[in-house]
Parts: sequence; structure tokens; C-alpha cells
Amino acid sequence: MDPSIRKALRFSWATTALVLTMLMSSLGAQSEPRALFNGKNLEGWQHVGPGSFVVEDGLLKSRGGMGLLWYTQETIQHATVRVVFRLMGKDADSGLFIRIPEKPSEPWMPVNRGYEAEIGDWPDEYSRAGVLYSFTRTESHPLKPLGEWNTMEVTIDGPHTVISVNGEKITDFHEGDAVPTKKEASDPERGPRPDSGYIGLQNEPGPEVDFKEVSLLPLEK
Repeated sequence: MDPSIRKALRFSWATTALVLTMLMSSLGAQSEPRALFNGKNLEGWQHVGPGSFVVEDGLLKSRGGMGLLWYTQETIQHATVRVVFRLMGKDADSGLFIRIPEKPSEPWMPVNRGYEAEIGDWPDEYSRAGVLYSFTRTESHPLKPLGEWNTMEVTIDGPHTVISVNGEKITDFHEGDAVPTKKEASDPERGPRPDSGYIGLQNEPGPEVDFKEVSLLPLEK
């Protein structure tokens, strides 16, 4: 083989290998979730309303309420938000709020203009872990016993919301799907929610809810 051709082929193979390596590295980076809670402090978060969240022993812990700890750094439209949490008492209650349309200054605007992915274990089918509180329902009780860690993944893909708890799909909701009318005055107002918005964690009176992970995995475009 002509030496110049052999040299060109070696260069071509090396270039191809480099491109493939870079591509695989990029794909690997995209598949890794990005931490929104750093395990040290509340950097990037802001609290509104009664009660609080505190960071102790690397965990995010609720204290009283009703309030909201919201993530200030970005709105989310095409990503999966993952929270790893445990309930520390029978009536422990929290939620991951999504699609909050603007920066909240009090905790009720997100209730009425966003959605709450429920974190709790209640008898009502519209308020169990993994539902959009009072909008969708489930017959499942997917939570582990009190004090054990659970994983909830909330995928926001434009107007589509999918929620799983401990690997079980609980909610598959498209904006515009039929929902029940309000039962209680405190239930969220009905009406459309935006395709993107801020997220937040609810703190309620009663037993604490602990979080050891809040992370974000962008969806592949």
C-alpha cells in the first residue's frame, strides 16, 4: 500500500476514534443527574411562608409549615426531577411542586397555579404518593415503611407529566386531561398550568419529611 494512503487511513481511524470517544463522553455526562440540593446548605433555594427547612447531617428536613422551599436558579420544561425522601411519622406530609409559573412570594400561589406531586400516604386516592394532588388518582400505596428511603421521579416534558414512586408509574397526565371538580375549599384551583416553571418542596405541620437527594436529569432532545 502506498505510504501516503496508509498514513491517511491511520489519521482517519484516529480521528474517528477521537470523535467516538468525545461522543460517548458527552452522552455519559448527559445521563448523569445534576444535584439541586448540595447536601451542605440551602444554596440556590429560598423559603416562603411558615415553618422552614433545615440541613442536618447532609439531609434536608422539614420543620412545621405550611411553607415552600423553592429552587431559584432555573425553570424546568424538559427534565426529570428526582427526590429521595423518607417519612418520619404516620401523618408526615410534603410534596414536590412543579410548573410554578413565577417566583413565589407566598406558598399558596404554587398550590393554585402549579401542581403538587404528593409525598404522603393518605387514604384518599387523590392524595397518595405520586399523584398530582387532587387532580389525579391511584389505587397504589407504593411507599416503603416509615423511616425507609423512597425515590420519586417526576418527568416534565412540555405539557406531559409522568410520576413514578419506587419504580412504579403512578401518574401519566397530559395538560387538558379531564380532572375532578374541587372537593374542599383548600384544594387547588382548576385550570391550565404552564409547560415550564419553578419547582419547590412543601413543608407541613406534623412529623418531618427528610430528603437526601434532589436532582435534575435533562431529557434528550
